[in-house]
Amino acid sequence: MNTATIRFSSNILRRLGEELNPSPERGLIELVKNAYDADARQCTIELTNITVPGGTIRITDDGNGMDADDITERWLVLGRSKKTQDKPTKLGRIPSGDKGLGRLAALRMGSIVTLTTIPQKVQTKEYSLCIGWERYEQAELVDDIELEIVEKSQTHALCTKIVVENLQTAITRTDIKRLARAILLLADPFVDNPSGFKPVLKVPEFKEFEKLVANRYFNDAEFHLIAKVDEYGFSRASVVDWRGNELFKAEHANLRPKKPTMPYHCHEIQFELWVFVLDSPTFSTRTTTLREVKKWLKAFGGVHFYYNGLRVSPYGDDGDDWLGMNLMRAQVHSVRPTTNTSIGRMIVTDTANSLMQITDRSGFIQNEAFLEIRQFAREALQWMARRRQDEAEKKRAKMLAEASSKSGLARQAVKNAIATLPEAERSKVEPTFEEYDKTRNNEVERLKREIQLYRTLSTTGITSAVFAHESVNNPIKVIAQVIKSIRTRSKKYLSEDIYTKKLQNPIDLIIRSIDSLRVLGNVTLSLIDHEKRRNSQVDIHKVIQTVIELFQPFLKTRETQIITEFGTGQPYLRGSIAAMESVITNLFNNSLFAFERNPPGERRIIIRTFIFTKSIEIHVLDNGPGIEGISIQDIWLPGQTTTKNGTGLGLTIARDAITDLGGKVDAVAKGELGGAEIIIYLPILGA
Repeated sequence: MNTATIRFSSNILRRLGEELNPSPERGLIELVKNAYDADARQCTIELTNITVPGGTIRITDDGNGMDADDITERWLVLGRSKKTQDKPTKLGRIPSGDKGLGRLAALRMGSIVTLTTIPQKVQTKEYSLCIGWERYEQAELVDDIELEIVEKSQTHALCTKIVVENLQTAITRTDIKRLARAILLLADPFVDNPSGFKPVLKVPEFKEFEKLVANRYFNDAEFHLIAKVDEYGFSRASVVDWRGNELFKAEHANLRPKKPTMPYHCHEIQFELWVFVLDSPTFSTRTTTLREVKKWLKAFGGVHFYYNGLRVSPYGDDGDDWLGMNLMRAQVHSVRPTTNTSIGRMIVTDTANSLMQITDRSGFIQNEAFLEIRQFAREALQWMARRRQDEAEKKRAKMLAEASSKSGLARQAVKNAIATLPEAERSKVEPTFEEYDKTRNNEVERLKREIQLYRTLSTTGITSAVFAHESVNNPIKVIAQVIKSIRTRSKKYLSEDIYTKKLQNPIDLIIRSIDSLRVLGNVTLSLIDHEKRRNSQVDIHKVIQTVIELFQPFLKTRETQIITEFGTGQPYLRGSIAAMESVITNLFNNSLFAFERNPPGERRIIIRTFIFTKSIEIHVLDNGPGIEGISIQDIWLPGQTTTKNGTGLGLTIARDAITDLGGKVDAVAKGELGGAEIIIYLPILGA
């Protein structure tokens, strides 16, 4: 009988090293973690001449060290770890359980690696090992290369040193800054570490970060959230202000109201978040400056994940929003923190190995335990937002009541003052004040009606958004799939003549109608996109073209043609994309409604622009019946419409949006095409 074994090509070293872990930061961090597992208190990383190829990296620690068996059975074995997480080290640390792949990436950075180590159990011996990677490049199989472990007597203190020489590529300044930040954050520098682990990187950048992190501006945070999950999966939380006063407190049922009796399926957790209000009034009474705190948050902001005492990347890195805080902020803008205004940490102790890191050490596999931890943090953030929002609403209601009371008192004080005037003067002042009082009351009533109008619009918009989301993603998709299936089967089982005569027209009509419904849903969802509501530099022509493309299937069904006649240039304005899209959408809808009242033979809409040095004119014309049965002045009033079942709000919204953008609107009852012509005047940044 023939026997065989699986063997590995020497190319596997490159694939498991450089290709799996392309970042120098991750590999070097794994070597530092090895020092932590060895109960080292000091670990120093020295970089020499690394800005060009050929440099050197030295990593030295004062940990327990290794003997020949440890080197052979552990350090040189890749893909297996004999570290057990249920057995803490003598310093009480839980081993990180590295499988050696990250370590391999760091060791492969150079052409020669030298390991020198003194084991704690035999402190009179020193063991060394040299690896020349070129030998593996020349060999076919990994196990063809034999390595010699040299033993000699020594009298030095405990230490392990790894030297990686002749670096194949340079390490950039960006890599160095990222490495400095990662090493500094590795063992939670924001508190005194009881295990005493202090890794140090000997480069100027590390000193910059070290000085910055030492400032610890936690006391200037407006809110401090402390949330915990106990060993049974039940949670509690509290929020204190910058003076240390407790503002809110919650038990498990408050944190997860949808599942008040269901525990979290994860181990003991502590989640802390410091939220800052970054404005000048807030920091006017503080000893620190707003600039200092912003710089600190830029360097260390975000929620960091500490697993068994050590930080796991990329959680909390720049651009990593693993809790979705920025997205939640869009839902309740005024009370939710973002990664730029807060700093936090998730502390997890896990001896059961329920969390598993991805092979390249870039975070955890999203198994049930990880998802539960994230859910806990998100629900704690949502609870804090609800409480803060509730307080804000109470303050707002109180301010409104006080404002009304103060207004009444002020009015009465003026009347009392007028009453003390001599008769001749009083007879002149009283009518003037009464006229002012009447005008002010009319203005208040008008504002109340406008508020009611926009509350109604808000409700309509929310309802439309829900309908659009549900219809586009569910019923419309199902109908589209079914009708296309009917078309395919009809063509297959019926003759071409029967299909063409009996089924083709109704099937095509259904498909076109589905496209129209999908357009309506997409337009609605596009208009409420929170990113589009931010002020920015808006390309006017691009927005118009985008709206036309969105409407295209809808226009095709209604046999309507949109013609663009743009002026030369690319005009920009300062505002939001959503505002501009809202204007164009409402004007298109206005023309389409007009076509329904008195359909012309050929439906046409022209959108024409004239660009000047500091302004733009936008003309929207159609060949419908024009403005009839209502004055030009009244078309802008809310609720005024000549369309059956129309809301009378489209032109009002368009006018208000244009006014907010610093422009104005006008209209022609019978324009160039015979229908209505709406003219928009807007200031622009330039073209």
